[in-house]
Amino acid sequence: MGTPAFAVPVLEEILNNDYEVVGVITAPDKPAGRGRKLHTSAVKDFAVSKGLKVLQPRNLKDDEFLNQLAGLKANLQIVVAFRMLPEKGWAMPKYGTINLHASLLPQYRGAAPINWVLINGEEETGVTTFYINERIDTGEIILQERTRIDPEENAGSLHDRLMLLGAELVLKTIELVEKDLVVPIKQDESEKLKPAPKIHRETCRINWHMAGNNIVNHIRGLSPYPAAWTYFFNGEDQSMLKIYSAKPQEAVHTMENGTVIRETNDIKIAVSGGYISLLEIQLPGKKKMAARDWLNGLNLKDSAKVL
Repeated sequence: MGTPAFAVPVLEEILNNDYEVVGVITAPDKPAGRGRKLHTSAVKDFAVSKGLKVLQPRNLKDDEFLNQLAGLKANLQIVVAFRMLPEKGWAMPKYGTINLHASLLPQYRGAAPINWVLINGEEETGVTTFYINERIDTGEIILQERTRIDPEENAGSLHDRLMLLGAELVLKTIELVEKDLVVPIKQDESEKLKPAPKIHRETCRINWHMAGNNIVNHIRGLSPYPAAWTYFFNGEDQSMLKIYSAKPQEAVHTMENGTVIRETNDIKIAVSGGYISLLEIQLPGKKKMAARDWLNGLNLKDSAKVL
């Protein structure tokens, strides 16, 4: 059970190791783009290419779907980046339902763990397999795999690494289940837990009153999607500016936070304790570009600022 590209390597790993996949459950096709053509999920595309049976329920609590699910007679269900299942669904298989989550549970439960570990400046993360229960991301842990986070890493590169790490962990988990060697561990909630809620548009807006390192973490935690953004004011002109990459610079200054400064081939923004140098940006209706290329045609006013 899965929808986005993150779930595809798991399915591929299961097939490559000769486990029988009796069905694939994924999201319904959705109209997308200017032509509103139906868009199929990455999991569906892969499953169809392998000739697998695909179900696309709109309502996971619907009796018709639950009957179809029972008809597959699966003895184990694997969930990766999917929706919340009703108990009738996750309790159905003999060996239960296993979920892959892209964090070291119990930390970063929720829809966007990859984004939030970067936004919060964590130095380590990982992947977890656990048994699904009635509460999201709270079931007993089966296995975990840790990995260091590179200071230059963004959400895109971390996503791709955890995607492959997760596929390996799911295979190890299936092998344990098959050999009846699983020793489930209850999640430790004694420490303060950090959530990973869904990312919204306002989540992506940059707060220029934060420290420089925090701003850079915010940017890389949202790059390349959905992207951190800010309003850019240049004289009478106002536009929305997306920022995909930046680096902090410590310095002493008396400028107001958000002041935009041009230095030769560099465009910087004053923040508490220094500056943020912009590396990659995007203007409305334009493609992503290096910030220095943007400078070539930019008549920067003295009053320029971001907000």
